[in-house]
Amino acid sequence: MSPSPEIAVEFRNVSCQINRRTLLSNLHLTINQGEALVLLGRSGSGKTTTLKLINQLLVPTQGQVLVNNHPTTEWDTIKLRRRIGYVIQEIGLFPHFSVGQNIALVPSLEKWTQTRIEARVYEMLNLVGLDPEKFAQRYPHQLSGGQRQRVGVARALAADPPILLMDEPFGALDPITRLELQQQFRHLQRQLGKTLIFVTHDIQEAFFLGTRIGLMYEGKLVVLGTPKEFLQSQHPEALAFIACLHTGDNWELN
Repeated sequence: MSPSPEIAVEFRNVSCQINRRTLLSNLHLTINQGEALVLLGRSGSGKTTTLKLINQLLVPTQGQVLVNNHPTTEWDTIKLRRRIGYVIQEIGLFPHFSVGQNIALVPSLEKWTQTRIEARVYEMLNLVGLDPEKFAQRYPHQLSGGQRQRVGVARALAADPPILLMDEPFGALDPITRLELQQQFRHLQRQLGKTLIFVTHDIQEAFFLGTRIGLMYEGKLVVLGTPKEFLQSQHPEALAFIACLHTGDNWELN
């Protein structure tokens, strides 16, 4: 028998309310180390709320969220967030920092040596397909949207966090750039073995990137399984998403 996979993140009966509005209800979910879980759903379904509970941008109203078997409420918030890379659609690069300085931010806070930081910046830029000699000294306003998104991924990976959260990071990009980044990122995730929790409302993206897909609907997790299992679901919301799925060469079942 193969050993059981280690658990990276666990939700135990988690609910979250803000201003008496329920954003998430009774979520039970286990995310194993090294897997790519995609949270799929419409706007307002609870996807981003789930993500923010992992790095303590939100705190559960009920239940517990555990990271490496410790409730997030018992973690030092700074230490927790430095173990978790976070990439959003509007990537939030510091405009007055160069690309290299943006990528170096967390390693600098972790008091890495300057030599190690510089080597890491070059390594990360190469990893996301940007020539360090060309891009390290540029500023965010000198980059295209796709290039800024690549830098955002590089920054999130710079301190080698075991967990990576991505909230619709490619949603604002043109279709060609988006597909290029999806392909590169899927390769990266499998190469690096990070635990990935990825939020999207695009079912083709979910099928392309996810080893499992969790479908959120009105604050609840209503379907959870592999892409093949997802296709067998008879839940009305799953059927609505499946109807949007066009078979093509840009995704394949994992």
